[in-house]
This record gives sequence, structure tokens and C-alpha cells, in this order.
Amino acid sequence: MDNVKRKISIKSIILIAVYLTVICAGGCSSQQQRPLEKEEPTKQEPTISLYVAETGEKKEIKMEDYIKGVVAAEMEPTWPVEALAAQAILARTFTLERIEATGGVPARGTDASTNIEEFQAYNEKRVNDNVRKAVESTRGQVVKYKNKYVKTWFFADGGGVTAASAEEGLAYTKEPTPYIQSVKDPGFAITTEENKSWTAKFPLDVVQGSIQKATGKAPGTINTVQILKKGPSGRAMTIKLGETSISGPALRLALGKEKMRSTLLTGISIEGGHLIVSGKGFGHGVGMSQWGAKALASEGKTAQEIIKYFFKDVEITKEWK
Repeated sequence: MDNVKRKISIKSIILIAVYLTVICAGGCSSQQQRPLEKEEPTKQEPTISLYVAETGEKKEIKMEDYIKGVVAAEMEPTWPVEALAAQAILARTFTLERIEATGGVPARGTDASTNIEEFQAYNEKRVNDNVRKAVESTRGQVVKYKNKYVKTWFFADGGGVTAASAEEGLAYTKEPTPYIQSVKDPGFAITTEENKSWTAKFPLDVVQGSIQKATGKAPGTINTVQILKKGPSGRAMTIKLGETSISGPALRLALGKEKMRSTLLTGISIEGGHLIVSGKGFGHGVGMSQWGAKALASEGKTAQEIIKYFFKDVEITKEWK
């Protein structure tokens, strides 16, 4: 009889344990799931050193305050908060990745710089309530791929489609970036007219000098031009001018990225002593489109959804409280 009672008691305990497990699997009130972090972040918000290019001073600044200035400078502060929030996550990741990989800005002896050629744009005067809300709502959040910070490239407008790889859009081959992918850029429908279609003219002597400066070799007479290689998204990867070949991204930088607005070209020719280049979009096309982020935010997408739309197989984690 005692054995029977013991068996019934053990059976009851097992059934209760199973019941509690099932209930908690559905969601115990004291064990809410955390959508971003795998575990409670233990790091403290860092203070970084910033070189202020405008004055030449160096100052210490809290990371989140720095990110507000970056977001305000890199994106229009009046845009939807979730678009700004996506930019904040990318800016935060960019900063930490650069500090980890290169020590920030070694030439200045600081973690960051307000000089856009050295680091990221920064303008604290443009910070508004939208920017503050965007940064505060994503506090500590970063983008990782296999537990490593990703290279959070972004650009203005992809001309309807983003680049399939860092090599296609930036001629970047230093390390694999499997999280970069080609997707439709929804921002093309709402972007400015100059991003939808543009044409630039460059005198051939300027083109020759620019190519020589970029490649270290004199290109000689330029009578012909052709695109030798295009990437999966249609971007010009290799362009031949006369007898000299140069990567599309390198030519864009050489001629001026504000004039040759992208490498998603619709035409390229030589006419009347000029190189005529036509295309669509604005920027290198790798990673997140800012106009695309605005379009997705306007559709109700969150900052995290926007980032995961443009970057493949990444996770967004929280580094500090």
C-alpha cells in the first residue's frame, strides 16, 4: 500500500512539473522574453574621445550623446523616428566597429572625429526631439553577424536596388561581408528627382588627371569608353577609358561622388571633348538606403525591421542598459 501511495505521489509531482513547464513556455509573467539581447547586458555606456575638426579640440563625450549628433548630421532630423532610429543603430555599430578594428582615428589620437572623411558626420546643432527619441529608444543597440560588429554601410538612395556585395558597390575586398545583399530599394519611389535620373559632364583633361591621381598611371588619350563588368544589381564594376581600366567606385571617387552620383549607370559616352555619365540613385548602394529607411518607416516598420530588411542574417543586440 505504501508503495502504491509513493508511486501516486511521484506521478503527481511529475504531472505538476510538466504542467508548470507548459504554462511557462507560453509565457510566465516574471519571465518575459527579451527581443534584442540574449542576456542582461553587463557593459556600461562608454565615454569616447572626439576630435572636433571645426575647432581642433579634443573632448570626452558619452556615446549616446555622440550618436545623437551623428544621426542629426547623417539623416534629415524631421524624418520618421524609426528611420532615424535605424540610423542610430548603424552609427553606434560603426563607431564600436571602427574603435575595435583600428582604434578609431589613430591620426588624431581619438576614438572618433567630426571630419566626415575621417569618421562620421556630426552636428549637435541639428539635434531635435525626433533625434533624441530615436537614439534613446535604441539605447545600446548594435548590429552583429556571428557575434561580430558588422560594417554598417549606408547611402542616400539605391536607384531602386541595393548592391549585391561590398565589392560591387565599393570595390571592397579586404574581408568577407556575407551580410550584404541586394534588395529592392523602396525609397526610389519617394526620393528627389535628381536621384531618380542624373547626368554629369566631365572635360576629358579633367578625367585624365583624375584617373592618373587615382591609379598612379597616366591614362593617355581617351577616345573611347565602355563598361567591362557589371555587378548583379547592374552597377558598373570595371570601366575602360581609352586603354586604361578602373573600378567603377574608384572612378566615381576620382571624378567626385557628388557629381557622379552612383555607379548604377544608364549611359556613358564621350562627346565633344567630354565624358558624359548618366545614372540613377545617389551613393555606393551598399547596406542601408536612407530614403529606403524613410519609406519603410512610413509603412510602419520598426528600426530593427528596417535594418534586417537591408542586412542579411544579422542580429541586433543590446550592449549596455
